[in-house]
This record gives sequence, C-alpha cells and structure tokens, in this order.
Amino acid sequence: MKKKGRDLLIQLNAASARYSYNPILRWNPQVENYFIKAYGSLHFAQISKALTRPSCYSCIRVNTLKSTSDAVIEKLQEIMRKSGSQNDVVGINLRENKASNDIDLDMVEKQSSLQNESITKCQIPGLEYVVFVKGSGPHEIDYGYLPDKAPKEVLVSRKCAEAVLRGAQVYVPGVMACSSHVEEGDLVAVSVAVEQPFPDGGWGLGITRGTVLQGLPTDPYHFERNGLYIGQGTTMLSRAGIFRASQGIAVDMNNRVFKLPSFYDVLEGEIFLQNLPSIIAAHALDPQKGERILDMCAAPGGKTTAIAILMKDEGELIAADRSHNKVIDIQKLAAELGLTCITTYKLDALKAVRKRNGSSDMTTLCCNKDNNDVVNQRSDSGPLGNGVSSNTIVGSNADTTFKENVSNEKANERTYTSKADIRKNTRRMRNGPGRNQSLGGRVENSKGFLPNSFDRVLLDAPCSALGLRPRLFAGEETIESLRNHGKYQRRMFDQAVQLVRPGGVLVYSTCTINPGENEALVRYALDTYKFLSLAPQHPRIGGAGLVGRCEFPDGYVEEWLRPGEEELVQRFDPSSQLDTIGFFIAKFAVGPKDNI
Repeated sequence: MKKKGRDLLIQLNAASARYSYNPILRWNPQVENYFIKAYGSLHFAQISKALTRPSCYSCIRVNTLKSTSDAVIEKLQEIMRKSGSQNDVVGINLRENKASNDIDLDMVEKQSSLQNESITKCQIPGLEYVVFVKGSGPHEIDYGYLPDKAPKEVLVSRKCAEAVLRGAQVYVPGVMACSSHVEEGDLVAVSVAVEQPFPDGGWGLGITRGTVLQGLPTDPYHFERNGLYIGQGTTMLSRAGIFRASQGIAVDMNNRVFKLPSFYDVLEGEIFLQNLPSIIAAHALDPQKGERILDMCAAPGGKTTAIAILMKDEGELIAADRSHNKVIDIQKLAAELGLTCITTYKLDALKAVRKRNGSSDMTTLCCNKDNNDVVNQRSDSGPLGNGVSSNTIVGSNADTTFKENVSNEKANERTYTSKADIRKNTRRMRNGPGRNQSLGGRVENSKGFLPNSFDRVLLDAPCSALGLRPRLFAGEETIESLRNHGKYQRRMFDQAVQLVRPGGVLVYSTCTINPGENEALVRYALDTYKFLSLAPQHPRIGGAGLVGRCEFPDGYVEEWLRPGEEELVQRFDPSSQLDTIGFFIAKFAVGPKDNI
C-alpha cells in the first residue's frame, strides 16, 4: 500500500509539472551568446523569462480631447463591477533606476500607495492621462488530471497562444490538434505547440492540423508540451466542427493562467490601449501646437494619435506608412478619436525624401483596351512640398476607370497595366468591394517630402520586435538577420535626418532588446551626422543604455554608446520591476547643417 501511495504521489507531482505554465524561450545559439555578452548570463536569463509572460497590467491612454482620467476610471470601475472582474496582483512598480530617473520619489511612493486599487491613474508628471488596470497571474490551474485518465485537450499554435495570454479567445484557425470525442460544451485544457529545431538547422512544427491527441507519450509534441499549458476553457464546437469551420471561437477561455481585462469595444473614442514606453516615446518628441511633424512609420497609429493629442489637435501631423491597409487603419483610428490634424499618406520610409528632379514630379500611365484610350495623370500639388499625388482620371465608363486605377502600390513602379491585373480587379468589382475598395478607403500616395520641411520627426522603426511580450519562441532570428535589421534602420534614419529642419528634433525608437538596432544605431547617427546630439528626455522612467562594444567571431565589431551617453537614452527592460515590453528611445537635437 505504501508503495502504491508513493507511486501515486510521483505521478501527481509529474502531472503538476506537466500541466503548468513554465516555458523556456529558445534562441538561435549565436544570438543567445551575443545577448549574453551584452547583458550577462543572469540578466539575459531574467529577460528571457520575462518575455514569456505578459505584463501584469494594462496601460490605457485617455483621449483628453474627449474625456478625463477620472471620468474614464469611474466608467471602467462600473464596467468591471458589472462584469465581476477581479484583480488581485501586486502593484505597478515605478522604481526602475531611481538614481538616474527624473521622477520625484515622493510621487513614486504615492503611486505605490494607490496599487491596492485595481484601476489607478499614473502619478508621473505629464502622464496623468494614463490609467493602469491590473491583471493577475500566473495562476495554478487544476486541469482535472487523473493517473488513468488525461484531461481532454486542445493544442494551439504558438501565435494563437501568445494572443490568448494577452486576453484573446482561442479561434478556429489557431487550433492544431484536439483530443478525440471532444463535443461542444466540453471542458478542455489548452496547450501550445512551439516550433522545434529541424535537422537542416531550421525551425518548424512537424504536426498535421487535425491530429488526434490521445494523452499518451506517443502523441506529437507530448513531452515538448510540458509546462506549456495556458489555461482551461469550454469548447464552442465539436472536434469535427473545429476542423471544418474556417472562423469563429473554438474555445471560450474561462480559466486563464494570466487574467487581463479585455477592453474590446469598450469606451471607443475615449481610450486607447497602448504600451507605456510607446506613450513615453510620443512625449520624448515633445510636440507643440502649430508645428509640422512627421511620423515616418506610423502604423497602426498609436503614437500618431498620441502626438496629435499632445499637440491639442492643432498643427500638421503627417502619418506615413508603406502599407495601403495600414494607412486605412490609421485613418479609422484618427476618426474614432476625433482627431483632425492628421494627414495620412502611403509612402515607403526609404523614399521619404523627395527628389528634386522635375522629371519625377509627373508620371503618365496609359492603357489602351477595346479602343478606349484611358489616361491617368498624377501631378504633385500638396502644400509645403508634401509631394502628394492627386489623381485625375479620364475615361468612357466606370469599369474602364477602375481598370486603370489598378493598384496604388504598383502605380509608381510601372507604366503598364497587365491584363492579369485587369482581370483580377474586374473580378473584385463583380464579387463586391473588398477592404481596399470600400467607401472611405481612399489612400493618397506621396512621393516624399522636401528636406528640412519638418519641425519634428518620429522614426519608430520596423525592427526585430524582440521586446514584445508574451513571446514563446525567438529562434527565427539569426546574427545575420539582426544585422540586416540594423542596416535597414540606418537607411531609414538617413532619410529621417534630412527631413528635420535645423533646430528641430528627431526621435528614434524600437521595440527590441537588440543593441545592434538600438545603441549601435545611435553610435552610427552621432558618428555620421556631426550636427546631431543626444537630448534629454522627459519624462524619464526607462533605464540607461549599454556602453561599450561587441566583437563577433567573424571579426565584425559593433560599437555602442560611449561613457556619458547612456543616461541620455531610455532602455526599457522587460525583466525590470516596471514590467513593460522591451523598448528603446533616443532623442536627437538637430543643429545647423550649413557646413554639411
């Protein structure tokens, strides 16, 4: 009997370790060694662990043009009372790098004293319009394991799991495998399939969607799923329904490892869910009423709208992005928040500086079909040298007109419209309008802007995004890919620095922990453009930058900051008590360019 008791205890302990959330973030070995050199072994291990978990709170930016923090807090409290939301985690700690911060310690103590409440207003001077809403976790969940019977289970993709950890439901496309005999209304454990190394050195999922899970060691990814259970939920469809449907909720998550309140469709126009460092980046730019400001890589529009509100919606704020659909998203967000100072353009940041060659100012696109001559002429007519293309179309009917205006993205790249494009767009017209052709979906193209035509420029550069959390896999990045990110960002920075007038401000930011995209970019900027200098940032709650250099086995040397420069940038560490995403902000003052 004693032996049976010991065996049962061993089984239960093993099940407790298996049915838990304790992921280990896997990196490319060379990338891992690089980050260990930058941060130290212990610190990097802490960063990796923090990246696998969401922040313990949601950060809300209040639209001060429509509401106030106090009014929003009152409304949110009422919503949470009605929904029965409970938040029981420890408070948000703003003590990161006290010695180097500008924050008053009395204010920090005041903020800490407010943390027994689930919804609090930020006490940092200038950020009183920011509201924190607590979440909780990680929670231990009883999945109903019995020694002779494993719980019914749904296996989801890694990206689906990351969304669930942020508060989403499990949607049908995210389900990879499922136990047999799962019916609608069953209680299931939800686990994650994370990419595994392949013999050829790559990563991937060696699993066929629709695989049956039997709860046995022979199941695909049985051992790899140890410690990768993210919660429990009720199935909304049977097993057959899950793999037949193309959309919809597969599992209603009602018992999560991390519980974060959802703000979907809540107080639209009054609030915007945004990471704290992103809000700080908008403040670092210090936008003023009446100025002309450019957000070079503006999608999805969070920082753009934050800047507009700081400007009191007075001035000219240009929001550019190279994606047609993302520009439409910015337009929708600006309209939702009631902002009128934002003008959106489709523009590749690598072509942000307008060429002075007159031949590039006008392009004639011709297409002859069925003896109908159609001419699409685009001429620049925007104010302040913004290089906007306004379309004037001459044609015999609407169908021909549409055929001519095939694609905003391709129009600048060629002077010939293929028959394949014409057939494709004719089908679109016949089948109904898609997103790009819907009402309100017009996007203006821009050929760039004249040098020195902006008071301030924000370059929130596309990056490796290795600071975003929660993250369950990081093996896709290599040393080569990280270097390529840095090269791409330097090219964008070369454009941005030309657009800011002398006496203006340029802010560079990323959401990555990679020094090659952060401190190395700052080093490049200061060494290349002698008229640039690092400027103080307010408010300053992030940590100091990295000083020194890194030598790689292939002989490449990556230079970072020099002593004295580290306190002029802000580096947000996901493993710090501030509990944010990984983020980096550098602010440059632009001096006279006369001798350049």
